[in-house]
Amino acid sequence: MEKTEAITTLSALAHDMRIDIFRMLIKAGEGGLTAGDIASALQARPNTVSNNLALLTTSGLIRPQREGRSIRYFSRMEGMRDLLAYLMEECCGGRPDLCQPVLDQLATSPPSD
Repeated sequence: MEKTEAITTLSALAHDMRIDIFRMLIKAGEGGLTAGDIASALQARPNTVSNNLALLTTSGLIRPQREGRSIRYFSRMEGMRDLLAYLMEECCGGRPDLCQPVLDQLATSPPSD
C-alpha cells in the first residue's frame, strides 16, 4: 500500500455512517448484507447509504456482489490488513516486539460496540 491509498482508506473510515457500515459488514461475516438491510439497520435513506457504500468500495474496504436486483456487500479484510500493515511498517523503531501486544489483542478480541 502506498501513502495515497492509505489516505483514501482512512478517509473512507473517517465518517460516522461509513465506520458503522464497515463494522456491520465485519460482524455479518461471509454472508454479507444487502444495501437495503444496511439502510434499514441504520435507519438511513437508501441513497445516502449507497453513496457511503460506493466510497467504502473505492477504498478497498468492502466489495459488492450483484444478486438479481439487489447488491450484497462484504467486508474486505485484505484492505484492512493492508492498511494496518502500512501503518505498522517498521514499527517501533525496528523493535517489532513492542507492537506484538497490539497484534495479539487484535487476534483475540472481538469487535467492541
